[in-house]
Amino acid sequence: MNLQNKKILIAVTGGIAAYKINILVRDFIKKGAEVQVIMTASAKQFVTKATLSTLSKKPVYSDFFENNGLWNSHVELALWADIMLIAPCTANTLGKMIHGICDNLVIATYMSAKCPVFIAPAMDLDMYAHPSTRQNLEMAEDFGHFIIPAEEGELASGLFGPGRMAEPETILSAVEDFFSFSRKLTGKTVLITAGPTYEAIDPVRFIGNHSSGKMGFSLAEEAAKRGARVILISGPTALKPEHSNIDIHRVTSAKEMANQVFNYYETCDFAIASAAVADYAPEVTADEKIKKKEDHLTLNLVKNPDILKAMGERKKNQILVGFALETQNEVENAKEKLNKKNLDLIVLNSLREAGAGFGHDTNKVKIITQNSEKSFGLKSKKEVARDILNCIEDEFLK
Repeated sequence: MNLQNKKILIAVTGGIAAYKINILVRDFIKKGAEVQVIMTASAKQFVTKATLSTLSKKPVYSDFFENNGLWNSHVELALWADIMLIAPCTANTLGKMIHGICDNLVIATYMSAKCPVFIAPAMDLDMYAHPSTRQNLEMAEDFGHFIIPAEEGELASGLFGPGRMAEPETILSAVEDFFSFSRKLTGKTVLITAGPTYEAIDPVRFIGNHSSGKMGFSLAEEAAKRGARVILISGPTALKPEHSNIDIHRVTSAKEMANQVFNYYETCDFAIASAAVADYAPEVTADEKIKKKEDHLTLNLVKNPDILKAMGERKKNQILVGFALETQNEVENAKEKLNKKNLDLIVLNSLREAGAGFGHDTNKVKIITQNSEKSFGLKSKKEVARDILNCIEDEFLK
């Protein structure tokens, strides 16, 4: 892919793999990109400013102030970039990034960055395998950063194993893939419901289900990455959105969720109803905790509003996506729901599939429209979110 006029900010830190950055800068320049290099003080022990400046055709910065007193603005550097790449990223720099220890130009620039951030870790075998490193990399992914995993091979210590920085061509390919990634949802508004609803019995107890909200939150993050403005309406869950394009509204009951949905539904382009809304609620909610006195307790339940059905009835130009969680006659029941509720697409998952459904980090789905069925294997919910949005784009944004 041609990277013509893409602005790439490379932050070099103090690892032996820094010598590979010379090759990477040259390759980015050949692809038509503009490259600005910054570096930590320790990185200068492995690669020179002169070499990187010659290759990038720009001055290289490593300090807040030059000898003449000129301030190198980390804010301007961060705002200039289309992407920021930290390579090699040492354990020390990774820890500072994750925990906000801002003691050099690289970290200050990173903490000011609004652009996507790529991290290419590089360290010795035991450091890469250490629980703190693994946790920091997981947190970096939770921040929405892109990890370019270290590769296996001979390390500077003489050990053999994972820890080598990815080769320049691998890093280049990851960046090219990012810029070729779909941006079809740019300018679109996507309404997503997520999580369970809790229907109060009394001030202490409720009727609910085991939905974690993970699928809906994964869909929200993926849609936001593709440029959409996301309105996320979530039932009770401990999850928090990361992307700045996600506007979250938290609710508890089905009635509260319905009210929020129809505050925004008319102005959205796409609506994805992944929430597990309780079908019934107690007819009467006790004002005080119900004491355990009798052997039996009878509750009268009444139907909750059918949010998805109402969305289908009020649909104008929106594309409406529903979910079906089935235990028997899965495809038949999903197709019936697709038609009955006036959906454009339905995502079917089965509680009979190991690793699918509520509570898991994985899911296995079948995506059904009026004209097609696509089955997918067991994947992480982040990957399932990509599959769902790819199908939506392929079907409705041609």
